[in-house]
Amino acid sequence: MTDVIIAGGGPTGVLLACELRLQGVRVLVLERDTEPTKVVRGLGLHARTLDILDQRGLLERFLPLGRQYPVGGFAGITAPAPPALDTTYPYVLGIPQPVTERLLRERAAELGVEVRYGHEVAGIGQDDDGVHVVLADGTRLDARYLVGCDGGRSTVRGLLGIGFPGAPSRQETLLGEVRLTAAPETIDAVVAEVRETWKNFGAMPLGDGLYRLGAPADGVAEDRTTPPTLDELRAQVRKVAGTDFGAHSPRWLSRFGDATRLADSYRAGRVLLAGDAAHVHPPYGGQGLNLGVQDAFNLGWKLAAEVHGWAPDGLLDSYAAERRPVAADVLDNTRAQTVLLSPEPGPQAVRRLLTELMRFEDVRRHLAEKVTATGIRYDVGGPEAGGGLVGRRLPDVALREGRLYERMRDGKGLLLDRTGRLSVAGWADRVDHVVDDTAPLDVLAVLLRPDGHVAWAGADQADLLGPLRRWFGAGSATV
Repeated sequence: MTDVIIAGGGPTGVLLACELRLQGVRVLVLERDTEPTKVVRGLGLHARTLDILDQRGLLERFLPLGRQYPVGGFAGITAPAPPALDTTYPYVLGIPQPVTERLLRERAAELGVEVRYGHEVAGIGQDDDGVHVVLADGTRLDARYLVGCDGGRSTVRGLLGIGFPGAPSRQETLLGEVRLTAAPETIDAVVAEVRETWKNFGAMPLGDGLYRLGAPADGVAEDRTTPPTLDELRAQVRKVAGTDFGAHSPRWLSRFGDATRLADSYRAGRVLLAGDAAHVHPPYGGQGLNLGVQDAFNLGWKLAAEVHGWAPDGLLDSYAAERRPVAADVLDNTRAQTVLLSPEPGPQAVRRLLTELMRFEDVRRHLAEKVTATGIRYDVGGPEAGGGLVGRRLPDVALREGRLYERMRDGKGLLLDRTGRLSVAGWADRVDHVVDDTAPLDVLAVLLRPDGHVAWAGADQADLLGPLRRWFGAGSATV
């Protein structure tokens, strides 16, 4: 019996597998597709995701393969980036999703993760001892836990009978990676003119002669799993732009709607959901892939603690308690962006008003923190001391030796202590202790969870013990 089976080999599932292996958990990833996808569903990594990659020593693999774009704007409303964002990475890293997935798979392989392609989950059973997974070919696999990271049409969620309420798609966009014969300057001019009215129209160059071409559809297809044809995409582009740019040789074609849905529960016994299996929303703001990766980062260390037997009561349930409200907020902001992209007079009036409001730095910062997930604050319990730090993720800071994020590569918690008087005795196998009186903090010490969020701030050893027990278990000795 393995410890954890993950259904779904996309970014959420593979990063979760990496987090579990980092903690010594035996993990198996099952992917229904027979090979890694070439479809570019996502194009950018936001600041919080870049934090995550840096905390695990992976960011240097990504940066040379992407392009940095400024943070700013909302629903296609361009605006200057707000100054002094609370991050080392105040930009979007433009990088195609297949590249992101390849780099994560390479890291998973280094950690000993097995990804089995062409393995589709068809049945689930569970009892007090574990989960029984039946594949489409009749094979049975056993594990202590199962995590469904298998997308918006999640088989795992369906087999569990977890409700997925929300708003169905009311409009649809056709999308494809195609080659265009029109001159680049012509394409740019037409796109700029059309987007004055149709904000969800576009032709983005991807390099090597390819463009990401998208246009609004006439309606919503009855079977949205069926991709559009090239003729259908060309017809819709001509209808909106008066030309199809000579589109030909599609690499892939797809359609997406504006449905927003949120799972009623993220957990049913020994089975959990993460990523699009737990939430779906329109792609505006490029938040989908990032939201799933951040789910995995929150869940990994908590599930590993449960597997290893030291998790305090409620730790695993804190995953849903923390991440479900974040997903609900993303659903809200993407719903708002959908409305703001409408060519109708009412939404356009609201859009003009928001454009005025975005002249204020505080408004731009608030919206940027939503989209980049840098403004998230979890309810970690206890007094909100530390000048507002508690519950938030701590950005990278310089230390006497190296950087904070360099000290978090092994996935453990960390006590950053400017006093030298504190101790994590009894938890040293789960929490590192870094004493550095030069650390640029407004408090004397902070306790960080493995996901980088501040669980405690202060200077008193007696006050520290409660958060240590709450997040890292009983400990192995009396302090």
